[in-house]
Amino acid sequence: MLKQKLQQKLLQKLSPQQIQMIKLLEVPTLQIEQRIKKELEENPALEEGADNDDEIQNVQDDGEEEQFDDKDKDQEEFTIDDYIDDDEIPEYRLQVNNSPRDEDKRTEIPFSVGASFHEHLQSQLDLRDLTDKQKVLGEYVIGNIDEDGYLRREIPNIVDDMAFLQNITTTEEELEEVLAIIQDLDPAGVGARNLRESLMIQLAVRDQTQPAIRLAYTVIDQYFEEFSKRHYDKITARLGITEVDLKSAIDEILKLNPKPGSVFSDSFTKTSQQIIPDFILELTEDGFDLHLNSRNLPELRLSSAYSEMLQSYTRNKQQKKEMKEAIMFVKQKIDSARWFIDAIRQRQNTLLLTMNAILEYQQEYFIDGDETKLKPMILKDVAEMTGLDISTVSRVANSKYIQTHFGIFPLKFFFSEGLQTDSGEEVSTREIKRILQDCIDNEQKRRPLTDERLTEILQEKGYQIARRTVAKYREQLNIPVARLRREI
Repeated sequence: MLKQKLQQKLLQKLSPQQIQMIKLLEVPTLQIEQRIKKELEENPALEEGADNDDEIQNVQDDGEEEQFDDKDKDQEEFTIDDYIDDDEIPEYRLQVNNSPRDEDKRTEIPFSVGASFHEHLQSQLDLRDLTDKQKVLGEYVIGNIDEDGYLRREIPNIVDDMAFLQNITTTEEELEEVLAIIQDLDPAGVGARNLRESLMIQLAVRDQTQPAIRLAYTVIDQYFEEFSKRHYDKITARLGITEVDLKSAIDEILKLNPKPGSVFSDSFTKTSQQIIPDFILELTEDGFDLHLNSRNLPELRLSSAYSEMLQSYTRNKQQKKEMKEAIMFVKQKIDSARWFIDAIRQRQNTLLLTMNAILEYQQEYFIDGDETKLKPMILKDVAEMTGLDISTVSRVANSKYIQTHFGIFPLKFFFSEGLQTDSGEEVSTREIKRILQDCIDNEQKRRPLTDERLTEILQEKGYQIARRTVAKYREQLNIPVARLRREI
């Protein structure tokens, strides 16, 4: 049985230009340069050079006179669901790790340079004297080693993989032999199934004539669980050694790399990476001078040849009928170029509007870079100042950097939640994290501070904070619990 009913539905429709602007908004400076070059290559109606606003208006006016069938002139419409995934919806409080350790990592932008980690391993394996079958098995095993250098897939599963995927019959014993060869490659510790095995491989290639290294191997081999839980008293009792002996062994263990695969990529990352700031802030006698970093961004304009071509077509009635497809092609390219120019302009204006609001809100901090002057600030604060949507502010804050006279910082560095002190003053959570970091850095490592004691210290300083909040901030600082910080 068919039924009819009336239903009202509210949908937000976005034009292609709005979608383009939103996508461009979250692109950093380095990528926007590439995006503009790509558009220049693909659209002949777009050229480099100063724009002529009068010319754009004339072309727009001529284009509006053009009338074709509805199916030709209707612009495709999109809903917000077409370009926003659920996981892109921003949180109202920019929850980021703004710890000092995070700040040290703010320049760590990973990108690939040269040969990959797996190619590095494969090139070494190719130098070994192997049978054809061992070469095939070795290549497959290397392909299953993750970026940290570990073989996470079980040997029996690899045996099945070779049978079903490669049509190669092998045994666990054959794979173990090949794996032993891979574990002998550089960097030391690669190809291990777990941390314990990786540390043992690294210790095995060290100088075994040194008592501390031999003891370190024994600790990892026989008492790894006790070592990982910092139960040092159990180790000293069972091995019949002194704390001094154990400390020497632990010092050797701490020299090892828990992620051997990271050595290869980090050697490039630390020397080759470069951050290109999106904003440049200068402090002058007259105050702050904020501008976008547009050194490599070309000015854009409509192609005069395409503009004249469209104007010529639209003014000739006879040509309009005979060259309908050509006119539509030219008009589409001009519209696309005009949309792109407007989207770039809107992007620049939105970036400056947002950054100026952050600058105004954190003005005291930007004078000298004193972190104690950073105010608690969330996305909503900037959104209210600019009149922009919170999601727009989030897009600007992500992946953008500003160059100041005291360093280069990601924009999300300036966001943090707030907490009130006993005196009613609102302070940034970054200040609390800094106090936590200082307390832990200066604690007695034989008796590290527990979360309860850290809570008491903060409360004595006037910060009314719960123990669970202290634990959360400690975890955001990547600091383990007191038991795991204990040293001999």
